[in-house]
Amino acid sequence: MSFRALVEEIAKRARLAGNHLSELPSDAKDAALRCAADRLEEASKSILAANSQDLGTGRSTRAPDAMLDRLTLSGDRIGAMAQGLRKIAALPDPVGEITGMWTRPNGLRVGRMRIPLGVILVIYESRPNVTADVAGLCLKSGNATILRGGSEAIHSNTAIAELFRTSARECGVPEDAIQLVHETDREIVDLLLDREDEIDLVIPRGGEALIRRVAERSRIPVIKHYKGVCHVYLDRDADPKMAGDITINSKCQRVSVCNSAESLLVHESLADTLLPSLLAELHGLGVEIRGCPQTLKRCPDAILASEDDWSQEYLAKILSVRVVESMDQAIDHIRIYGSNHTETIVTENLRRAHAFLRRVHSSCVMVNASTRFADGYQLGLGAEVGISTTKMHWYGPMGAEGLTTQKFIVFGDGTLIE
Repeated sequence: MSFRALVEEIAKRARLAGNHLSELPSDAKDAALRCAADRLEEASKSILAANSQDLGTGRSTRAPDAMLDRLTLSGDRIGAMAQGLRKIAALPDPVGEITGMWTRPNGLRVGRMRIPLGVILVIYESRPNVTADVAGLCLKSGNATILRGGSEAIHSNTAIAELFRTSARECGVPEDAIQLVHETDREIVDLLLDREDEIDLVIPRGGEALIRRVAERSRIPVIKHYKGVCHVYLDRDADPKMAGDITINSKCQRVSVCNSAESLLVHESLADTLLPSLLAELHGLGVEIRGCPQTLKRCPDAILASEDDWSQEYLAKILSVRVVESMDQAIDHIRIYGSNHTETIVTENLRRAHAFLRRVHSSCVMVNASTRFADGYQLGLGAEVGISTTKMHWYGPMGAEGLTTQKFIVFGDGTLIE
């Protein structure tokens, strides 16, 4: 079968399965999710064996450390995937939710009802947990999904996707609502991006180059998230211990993910008190500091940041650091160099905390919390299909509700236009 014929078959099967899935009751979808969670845990050894094959290939081809970290599964990570599916199953079903009703002067009752988007294509790199997260959220929201993972994770993705298809079939859910594209040739992606009649939305997850290529090539709407340049701002009224803990957690808890901090902004009043010890602790943890001239005065191991450093997504133990004169200057810096992903302020001043929340327009804005909480699982969505930094349709972590749209519903009583 040619690639074109293969893609046509996948897309049409997804459309048919999606039509069926959109009409299923919540109980059937939730049963399939719980079954998939159980199967993930039961098949942990075989999934880890498949993942070991992918890791072996990655090491032999000298894949970057950040990619290998995102590729790696463990018993704990598989357990977290299963737990995420159970959390998704426990959430209210967004499909069919009526979000508001109002009555017109002529007696016409008007409202909005949530419906699935239809068929969602997800193109992703490295992270096999995305297979479970996306399949689970699309199933919950009544959407069929086409999964196109990278060649570096093909064995892991296949093992997880087959468990989902089996679970769906056993619970009366069409198995073609979850399809993994096994061909890894790039031509497949280009052909999928042309199927605007069957596919309703494309979500690319991976490096900036992948996302830009998909956005430029696709004839289908794309949810974009080019990179995560996340900031921690230490306000002049920051609690010193909290400031240190949040900075270190944001940067070091897991450096290879998009919600780790890449830039630290520090009010000048803390430059001589808090900053030297914090930078020394970061350096002791293996973090390379690239700072402004004021930072270099407080950290002899730092190197001078270039203009490019301020907008860099390192995904490594590197942190850009700038001393600022005010919160206004910190916000200006975020607006110039940020990526609309996640920013946090550490402060005991409630007025400035609320001002930061109001004035910073990133998709996740936090007060006194680690940037690592910008995550669907952590925010109570069960999981996420991605983090949208595009303001149209959805902004921030996308859970099941983010995979729906709203239609108008209208109740009349023989009502006519006069």
